[in-house]
Amino acid sequence: MTVPTLTPEQLLEAADTVGLSLTEADVTSYLGLIKPYIDAYRLVDAMPDNLPEVKYPRSPGRFPSARENPRNAWYVKTSIKGAAGGKLSGRKVAIKDNVMVAGVPMMNGNSILEGYVPDVDATIVTRILDAGGEIVGKTHCEDYCISGGSHTGAKGPVHNPYKMGYSAGGSSSGSGVVVALGEADMAIGGDQGGSIRMPSSWCGIVGMKPTHGLVPYTGIMPIEVFVDHTGPMTANVKDNATLLEVLAGVDGYDPRQYHVRQAGTLDYTSRITEGVRGMKIGLVKEGFAHPNSEPDSDAKVRSAAEQLKGLGAMVEEVSIPEHLLGPAIWTPIGIEGIAQTMMFGDGYGLSRQDLYVTSLIDKLHGWELRADQLSETTKILTVVGVHMKKHYGSRFYGKAVNLSRQITAAYDAALAKYDLLLMPTMPLKATPLPPPDAPRELYIQRALEMIGNTCPFDITHHPAMTVPCGMSDDLPVGMMLIGKHFDEATIYRAGYAFEQSGDWKKR
Repeated sequence: MTVPTLTPEQLLEAADTVGLSLTEADVTSYLGLIKPYIDAYRLVDAMPDNLPEVKYPRSPGRFPSARENPRNAWYVKTSIKGAAGGKLSGRKVAIKDNVMVAGVPMMNGNSILEGYVPDVDATIVTRILDAGGEIVGKTHCEDYCISGGSHTGAKGPVHNPYKMGYSAGGSSSGSGVVVALGEADMAIGGDQGGSIRMPSSWCGIVGMKPTHGLVPYTGIMPIEVFVDHTGPMTANVKDNATLLEVLAGVDGYDPRQYHVRQAGTLDYTSRITEGVRGMKIGLVKEGFAHPNSEPDSDAKVRSAAEQLKGLGAMVEEVSIPEHLLGPAIWTPIGIEGIAQTMMFGDGYGLSRQDLYVTSLIDKLHGWELRADQLSETTKILTVVGVHMKKHYGSRFYGKAVNLSRQITAAYDAALAKYDLLLMPTMPLKATPLPPPDAPRELYIQRALEMIGNTCPFDITHHPAMTVPCGMSDDLPVGMMLIGKHFDEATIYRAGYAFEQSGDWKKR
């Protein structure tokens, strides 16, 4: 693109935006003073971008027909083969459609982005291919990933693998479904308020939200840097641990990666079979009996806790009242992050070292001209974020970040006494998908009603994993295990021990 010289009208428009009153003489002066800065922009524009190399050949893939995609889980089917050997050799991996795969279409659930084709691979995509995995497609996700239900994507709802017409959970909805159906061995999800754990729970698979920054977010469309997480969704615990070993570690780009070891040095599988004998697990009282909790879901999770006790763990109830404050404190961070980073920041914002994929920025810029194409969840949260920014600046975002440290300290105090915490992943089982003519109120309710237990750990950054623990009304129920920062290994030990102790579908 070219950067043209400012016209007097453009200068006055910019000045008016920041509250400046310029005289005609001021305009002439400003235009002269601005010229060298525009020249610098032109020089930057003329330089080739500095992006990582795309290592493995691929084709764009194809859009599957409705007949071969009855639950609407796939966006693109493809086949990208990686190295000849490695930890993921022979494994088929699906990629959530907010993750960049060079040369393969990406729309992140929204028609504004439809037609975009990334020119880079996300770090985790390269790592999967380097480990011998085969990428078999992109899975549908919710509109800009802003929904815990699976009904907001521009290409239509994604259906639960166990019951058509019911939600698969969101926002990593398609990823949960293709793993549950065996159409992929593993998948990638993203989690800002629970979007790995919620679809994993409702689809009856294993989903890990790792410690914040453990897995690089480079090459993934962000929502908000403070809560962005990405991680593995798999059919069993050992596969999940194996995939996390491949994904984890610093990449030299992602500013979220503080106190993280180098890639390839993290081991989650070697001690996974050691069991839970002697392990101390706190059953968090405040994770149960929410106003929208279903008694059968709570009961299945309590039964799973008893099963862990039978395997030799010490399990006792613990009260963490601050857990109930998590959703309120998450709200300013999530809402203002959505508005300022993802929307008005064209997916990135400023003031951080990152890999800025300018082709995505170009595609997102000017979204306001097509704002009516956003989902109802994206619209309403963006409007709230704009209002709060205009009238209060960043006051509530900043205060919420400060308060998140208090909640973090409360969990840390409990984790000083216990190896793990345990609670239901979600208060209720999968809900019916809203009909196409659903009122806005039901649409929003079905998108956000289930995040109470999951979203606190996106702001405290503790690792949390959902494991299927039972069935009720032919739908899965998940229990969530929470660990100390960077102690995913202990979560995997407990999850594996529970999984191996019996068929969760018969519990």
